[in-house]
Amino acid sequence: MSGFWTRLVSLTRKEFRQLLRDRSNLAIGILLPMVLILIFGYGMSLDVKNAPVGVVLEDASPTAHETIAGLQLSPTIAPVLLGSMHDAEALMRDRKIDGIVRVPADFSRSQAAGNARVQLIVHGADAGRATIILAYVSGALGQSAVRQADRGGGTAGAATASAGRVTVEQRMWFNTANTSTWYLVPGLIVLIMTLVGAFLTALVMAREWERGTLEALFVTPVRPVEILVAKIIPYFAVGMLGLVLCLLAARFLFAVPMVGSLFAVVLSSMLYLIVAVSLGLVISSVTRNQFLASQIALIATFMPSMMLSGFLFDLRNVPAVVRAIGHVLPATYFMDLIKTLFLAGDVWPLIWRNCAILAAYAVGLLLLARAVTRKSLD
Repeated sequence: MSGFWTRLVSLTRKEFRQLLRDRSNLAIGILLPMVLILIFGYGMSLDVKNAPVGVVLEDASPTAHETIAGLQLSPTIAPVLLGSMHDAEALMRDRKIDGIVRVPADFSRSQAAGNARVQLIVHGADAGRATIILAYVSGALGQSAVRQADRGGGTAGAATASAGRVTVEQRMWFNTANTSTWYLVPGLIVLIMTLVGAFLTALVMAREWERGTLEALFVTPVRPVEILVAKIIPYFAVGMLGLVLCLLAARFLFAVPMVGSLFAVVLSSMLYLIVAVSLGLVISSVTRNQFLASQIALIATFMPSMMLSGFLFDLRNVPAVVRAIGHVLPATYFMDLIKTLFLAGDVWPLIWRNCAILAAYAVGLLLLARAVTRKSLD
């Protein structure tokens, strides 16, 4: 038995030394759980806080102001007074507000007659968030009649409440079916292209570094930039094929409408795919290890794209530090683009801005990939 324990201690000591010698494995064992708990802990938030809702008061009477007073007391709603429906609709298309409360010009007269109506329009791209906003705004508007009844008291209060009843006419833009499928399927395109572009490229390229298949290229006259371009083209083609399959599935399997132009969808997808493939090349050239490349690609590309890009949760509901990290990710801008193009249409200021950001990322990562790819084996 003593021989068994001696051998066991010796082998265990050897494994610990090997673990400490290979810092990459140790880093993954310690850093990966920390990164995952931070991403899931701060990135997952189903709460709606300070949702901006435009308020268009076409009736400036005290009665109308009292009706919308409940919105100002809610921690969920952040009312924004606007001058016209035209301004409100423009902000809604740009996703700067999540909803519109419209108080018509005849509101006070209609309320006195007992048939007052208020129009409530919400941005339905995120069906879950839209449903919460509908409930909160409707409840806040309904508090007006309750306050009037409390002031009236007794039979008079009941009559006041009956006369002050407000009907909320609800509408949902950009997701008339009110289904989460319309919201999730465009986001899945981002995840799939990230998986094909960054994760697959990093994995396959790192395997070539490990097996030494690049040595034959290093002794030829070809330059690193030519090697990179040759590596990018096949994975770019595979990624575009995946995009075509995703678009067909979105249209014919899930019946998700594409309100925007196909040209804008393809252009933005091409830019993001170049970004993803370039990032995969950078990871593989730096690590030159398949296992390590797969873990870094998972942490640096796929997980943030799923948790911190606005795919599942609105970034406006997370802490400022996490929100700042999310806005550093290229996937955040492509996620915003693809959802807008599918559900809202061609909002060209947003399209050109986000495409310019993706183009800048593509150029920067291509230059970085060129810098870290050297014709040497050290």
